[in-house]
Amino acid sequence: MAQILPIQFQEHLQLQNVGINAANIGFSTLTMESDKFICIREKVGETAQVVIIDLSDTTNPIRRPISADSAIMNPASKVIALKAGKTLQIFNIEMKSKVKAHNMTEEVQFWKWISVNTVALVTDTACYHWSMEGDSQPQKVFERHSSLAGCQIIHYRTDVKQQWLLLIGISAQVGDAQTNRVVGAMQLYSVERKVSQPIEGHAAAFAQFTIPGNASPSTLFCFAVRGAQGGKLHVIEVGQPAQGNQPFPKKAADVFFPPEAQNDFPVAMQVGQKYDVIYLITKYGYIHLYDIETATCIYMNRISGDTIFVTAPHDASSGIIGVNRKGQVLSVSVEEDSIVQYITTTLQNPDLALRIASRNNLPGAEELFVRKFNTLFQGGQYSEAAKVAAGAPKGILRTPQTIQRFQQVPAQQGQTSPLLQYFGILLDQGQLNKYESLELCRPVLQQGRKQLLEKWLKEDKLECSEELGDLVKVVDPTLALSVYLRANVPSKVIQCFAETGQTQKIVLYAKKVGYTPDYIFLLRSIMRINPDQGTQFAQMLVKDDEPLADINQIVDVFMESNMVQQCTAFLLEALSKNRPQEGPLQTRLLEMNLMYAPQVADAILGNQMFTHYDRAHIAQLCEKAGLLQRALEHYTDLYDIKRAVVHTHLLNPEWLVNYFGSLSVEDSLECIKAMLQSNIRQNLQVCVQIATKYHEQLTTQALIEIFESFKSFEGLFYFLGSIVNFSQDAEVHFKYIQAACKTGQIKEVERICRESNCYNPERVKNFLKEAKLTDQLPLIIVCDRFDYVHDLVLYLYRNNLQKYIEIYVQKVNPSRLPVVVGGLLDVDCGEDAIKQLILVIRGQFSTDELVAEVEKRNRLKLLLPWLEMRIHEGSVEPATHNALAKIYIDSNNNPERFLRENQYYDSKVVGKYCEKRDPHLACVAYERGHCDYELINVCNENSLFKSEARYLVRRRDAELWAHVLQEDNEYRSQLIDQVVQTALSETQDPEDISVTVKAFMTADLPNELIELLEKIVLDNSMFSDHRNLQNLLILTAIKADRTRVMEYINRLDNYDAPDIANIAISSELYEEAFAIFRKFEVNTSAIQVLIDHINNLDRAYEFAEKCNEPAVWSQLARAQLSNGMVKEAIDSYIKADDPSQYMEVVNVASKSNNWEDLVKYLQMARKKARETFIETELVFAYAMTNRLADLEEFISGPNHAAITQVADRCFDNKMYEAAKLLYNNVSNFARLAITLVHLGEYQGAVDSARKANSTKTWKEVCFACVDNEEFRLAQMCGLHIVVHADELEELINYYQDRGYFEELISLLEAALGLERAHMGIFTELAILYSKYKPGKMREHLELFWSRVNIPKVLRAADQAHLWAELVFLYDKYEEFDNAIITMMNHPTDAWKESHFKDVVTKVANIELYYKALQFYLDYKPLLLNDLLLVLTPRMDHTRAVTFFRKVGQIPLVKPYLRAVQNNNNKAINEALNNLLIEEEDYQGLRASIDAFDNFDNIALAQRLEKHELIEFRRIGAYLYKGNNRWKQSVDLCKKDRLFKDAMLYASESRNIDIAEELIAWFLEDKNYECFAASLFQCYDLLRPDVILELSWRHNIMDFAMPYMIQVMREYTSKVDKLEQSDAVRSEEEQKATDKPLVFSEPQLMLTAGPSSMPGMPGQMYGPGMYPVQGSYPGAMPGYMPM
Repeated sequence: MAQILPIQFQEHLQLQNVGINAANIGFSTLTMESDKFICIREKVGETAQVVIIDLSDTTNPIRRPISADSAIMNPASKVIALKAGKTLQIFNIEMKSKVKAHNMTEEVQFWKWISVNTVALVTDTACYHWSMEGDSQPQKVFERHSSLAGCQIIHYRTDVKQQWLLLIGISAQVGDAQTNRVVGAMQLYSVERKVSQPIEGHAAAFAQFTIPGNASPSTLFCFAVRGAQGGKLHVIEVGQPAQGNQPFPKKAADVFFPPEAQNDFPVAMQVGQKYDVIYLITKYGYIHLYDIETATCIYMNRISGDTIFVTAPHDASSGIIGVNRKGQVLSVSVEEDSIVQYITTTLQNPDLALRIASRNNLPGAEELFVRKFNTLFQGGQYSEAAKVAAGAPKGILRTPQTIQRFQQVPAQQGQTSPLLQYFGILLDQGQLNKYESLELCRPVLQQGRKQLLEKWLKEDKLECSEELGDLVKVVDPTLALSVYLRANVPSKVIQCFAETGQTQKIVLYAKKVGYTPDYIFLLRSIMRINPDQGTQFAQMLVKDDEPLADINQIVDVFMESNMVQQCTAFLLEALSKNRPQEGPLQTRLLEMNLMYAPQVADAILGNQMFTHYDRAHIAQLCEKAGLLQRALEHYTDLYDIKRAVVHTHLLNPEWLVNYFGSLSVEDSLECIKAMLQSNIRQNLQVCVQIATKYHEQLTTQALIEIFESFKSFEGLFYFLGSIVNFSQDAEVHFKYIQAACKTGQIKEVERICRESNCYNPERVKNFLKEAKLTDQLPLIIVCDRFDYVHDLVLYLYRNNLQKYIEIYVQKVNPSRLPVVVGGLLDVDCGEDAIKQLILVIRGQFSTDELVAEVEKRNRLKLLLPWLEMRIHEGSVEPATHNALAKIYIDSNNNPERFLRENQYYDSKVVGKYCEKRDPHLACVAYERGHCDYELINVCNENSLFKSEARYLVRRRDAELWAHVLQEDNEYRSQLIDQVVQTALSETQDPEDISVTVKAFMTADLPNELIELLEKIVLDNSMFSDHRNLQNLLILTAIKADRTRVMEYINRLDNYDAPDIANIAISSELYEEAFAIFRKFEVNTSAIQVLIDHINNLDRAYEFAEKCNEPAVWSQLARAQLSNGMVKEAIDSYIKADDPSQYMEVVNVASKSNNWEDLVKYLQMARKKARETFIETELVFAYAMTNRLADLEEFISGPNHAAITQVADRCFDNKMYEAAKLLYNNVSNFARLAITLVHLGEYQGAVDSARKANSTKTWKEVCFACVDNEEFRLAQMCGLHIVVHADELEELINYYQDRGYFEELISLLEAALGLERAHMGIFTELAILYSKYKPGKMREHLELFWSRVNIPKVLRAADQAHLWAELVFLYDKYEEFDNAIITMMNHPTDAWKESHFKDVVTKVANIELYYKALQFYLDYKPLLLNDLLLVLTPRMDHTRAVTFFRKVGQIPLVKPYLRAVQNNNNKAINEALNNLLIEEEDYQGLRASIDAFDNFDNIALAQRLEKHELIEFRRIGAYLYKGNNRWKQSVDLCKKDRLFKDAMLYASESRNIDIAEELIAWFLEDKNYECFAASLFQCYDLLRPDVILELSWRHNIMDFAMPYMIQVMREYTSKVDKLEQSDAVRSEEEQKATDKPLVFSEPQLMLTAGPSSMPGMPGQMYGPGMYPVQGSYPGAMPGYMPM
């Protein structure tokens, strides 16, 4: 039987399987704040990243490139807290945003989420709480206690209310091998009291526990400690107990540690709040399970071979989840189904089992509870028994039988009855079940205490049921409704809703619970009681998209009560979605309202709610009801429409107009014609409105034709007047003008002629001429707008309408005077009339146009008086002055004076007029108006270059200069000559000179510019000392003629020397630049030219000696340094006393090995600046020059040198003596040890390595000692290396590569006793034993198998063919399958019988069972049955039998078959039966088939039927009988003459034919004795007449006589019984006849039988009913008459 375990152990994940490197699985890199996320920091290549594993989706880890010292995930959401140095940040991963950040002033040693929004931070001195809420900063909570100084902080805990805080740390206590242990220190802090208490402990947790009888939970502090005296678990209550609470008694229990785990100690503790248990994890992977209430240890076992370094509560199972160093994510929780049974059977602690089962409602202690209940009940302790029944888990004692037992106990006088005590305890503890609720409520309701029932319902103390509701309904329907609702009885709930008038809740409730009642029945019922509620209920039924009931049926319900108004309201709500399938209902709604309430129907149709009704039918009903508008909306036939539409006085005009929008074009036109024809006066206005609105669809032309056909110009005027302002049709505008003229609307004609742009002006002009209107203003407007002024003037002048000409130019458009004057001149009108007309207008026209009109006709002088008058009046209009200038030029009336003095004429116009007449006058006009290009063109065409040059110099326009100085200008050279010779010599303005020079420069005319500048600068003009001109002259020479540059430099003194010199350098005129710098004594720049451009260091050295300036020497030094002249450069730097370039000097000198010179330079530099770099390089230079004495003196004094850096450089350059001095000076023992190794001082190296205590140092010293075969020293170093698992492999490889196997094994053997010895040491030693000392491997494994990495050692043992050791490891690693395979593959070395049988039962692969069978058949056949008996519980016996039958070894396993036949397996039974047949053991076969019936009975019977031994054939007949094959069974018995069996089987068959056939066979065989025996055996099957006949025919009456006597006796007895029955019946009938017809006393119907009702017959049976057996008078027993 499998062992019962109280815990459930599960592996959730292997971190290495999801890509996590084993090196990153540790306390410093992996965190787990809850059972939701695991967070690992790892480094991939050079990239640091954080991996987040969601335990609900482990296949998709989240990887983020984050570099941080620590990362912890929020226990509930995807929020991560990151720490890098003193910087803390919180990020929301899903929102991709930073939540908070803070910079601490101290390093954070440990941090942890203590709630979903708070992080606890632990520094060297204090603890802080940092909330995610708002912008809060970390708040200091308490100072760390001194007892935790130097401890590694491993945990921080709080209670639920965060009133108690706990800090946990551990530290190593160094001693000898026996006293070395890890000490735990804890600090417990009370937030309320603000005090701390130091406690020794390793793991702790807070718990909430409710003591039986207490109202509130107590806060418990649980902690475990492993001290020098052993392990202890303490459970104490912290703080003061709550009001009314009993204090929790302090508990303490021993924590057991196995002998092999002497150094083990607690590392984690979690509380399972659901089961009130404590989970305690130790370093060696042991789980301890404790009960909180009693501190009793329930279970303890090892669950992991590796340390579980991080844990968290497992909320799903109320257990603990953790991660070990292998990367396994493990959880442990309580096994509900077996923990109580385990405590009862294994721990033998029934009290604890009862306590846990009752407290946590767990199964397993049912018998204990029942036994205790019965004991208490029988002892009269009813109160205690009630408590046991109430507290029993799973409600095993809360049954009707228990209630019945309490009901049967009589109540004692003056005491509460046991039943009420029982119910009181149940009510205190929680809810009553169905039976308890019924039994309690029945007497309460009988006593009228309904308020108690209401109270219990509010407190949820009763389990509601339909029966309870029925019980309550009699008293209070509303309270019954509450019960039905809680009991979820929809039919009764809805019934109560209807009865209490809460109809609005029926539909909501039915939908909520998914129940469908008969809504129509409900509606009828409600309608009879309250029609208003019925209407509301009906609306609720159709509120959803899918109605809950047939709407037609609902309408029928309304109409049954003639509720048209309510039905209308209902249908409007129900049909609001306007679905196509609702068409008939829509028709029905409109029809009923058109018949009873037409105004309602009109409103419904007006709202356009429905579109799917029968429109034709509704249209006819509307017309009959007088709703003509609605009828038109529904008619589609033109005849019907025309009949109705002509009655416009009955229709809303606005609606009628809109209605035409729904008609076709043809129908609309026909209707308009019908309306005009019917009554044009009445319908004209609405027809105009229709035409106006739909003229685009009906076409304007068609409408015009209709109005014209009825000669309705008025209608046409109003129609076109409404659209003319928006129409672009010329015909519309013309027809409108025409209609307006016809109707006398001259003002409208005038307006449209003025404003319209769409009519044909020619056509309108001609129409207006022909119309002969009294007012010519429309014609004037048309001619004015469309430039028919000339025609207008001719028309008016010839028709003697001159006054309209004056009106036109005076009032309509004075600006058209020039055209009018031209027209009058063309008709030879008198000059006086024209002058008078011009004078009247007075300048409201364009003078230019007037001048042009007059000038075209050569009558310009006509305007002279008018022009002079205008000027005299002060007119400044350019056109007036232009005209007057033209007259003066043509008349040669002093034009030049006028052109120079007049300010108002247009220079361009007048200049253009003068070009051909007088170019000089054109120049004057152009110059006055700055018409640059016109003037230049005139000058060029007429060779006026002197004037042009003067104008250009005075003009100062760069663009104009650029234009004339273009290379493609053919007149450029003549112009330049005039500029140089005349224009510049005449000017005294510097600005003129500047602009001209810039123009020449821009035009890129250097030679001309030099000529110009020499004339200005060198000819002793007023501009000779002008700085800019001197600069420009030199720069131009640099650009155009370099031979003159040196001359200009020497002759000129007032120029910008540095700028000119730099330009010369850029133009590669280095000597000229040097001359400029030297002339103006800019020595640093001068030597820079010699160095950088002339590249002559000798001249530079001479120049430096001549100057002897530090800055010059510094520049020279830099040049020498860059050219590799190190010694000369250093000398120059020393002369300059310049240490500024010390880094470059050191770099170059180091590369060229000029160390001696460098020492001098650095000594000079150190005097000027005590820089760290300088002193560092000076130290290194001392070392390079081997000045060790100077070196030692320097470093012994005060200095700023980076000694460690210099030492490293000396070491790299193999200057070990110098490095030794330097490393010793800075106490860098790690590097000193390596240096001593290189110097061969190994003992000193080991001493220095001990001081350094660095793994890297130990490795280097160790490897050096190994290389030099200093194995003793190497072992001393190696012991400090092997304790680091990451370094072990490299050390082993180093030894192995050099063949030092013995020394390596000695080293690892010595390391086994170290306190920090880890799994890797034991594992690698085992592997080395397998390779080099296989004899010692078994001993090593037996001692330390629990501390080795078994998979790794397995591979080594397999490679070394150490099969026995391999099997041992497989067994310990629980890989039982591989252990069995190995033993079978290598039986000589690995197989042991007891071990094999022990392991084979544990294999997971059942296939190995059958391989093991084959193995035993081949090697150990005599032990096969022993193996089979071991494998029996899990073996497939059918398959095993098949296997043995196949190999022909069934007889060999007969003991096995006997042993397992109890399973009644078909294959087993058949195999064993066959074996018994072969052995001819008929007794065993009979016993087998009697005991086990699972085999093929018929097949075996058929086989036995042919067997040569009669006993087996007899068994065959027995089998036929057992399978109801009676005939075959009897025939087989007759064949073998087994008369007794034949008679027995015939009797058992209950078949008359078989019995009579056997009788006949005996008679044929003349076996009369058997015949007589058969009569007795088959007595009840044989018919007496047949037997009598057979006896008589065979003359054997003597043999049949006993049978006949018995038959006669039986029949005689039956006749006697019949006679007695008949006598009794006659007596009863007589008594019934003698009874009176009237009773003397009235009887209740409940007590009177049905036969005693007056006037009723004695027997009453309903249809198909019969009297009970024996009740019919005279009936025989067992007989039922029909």
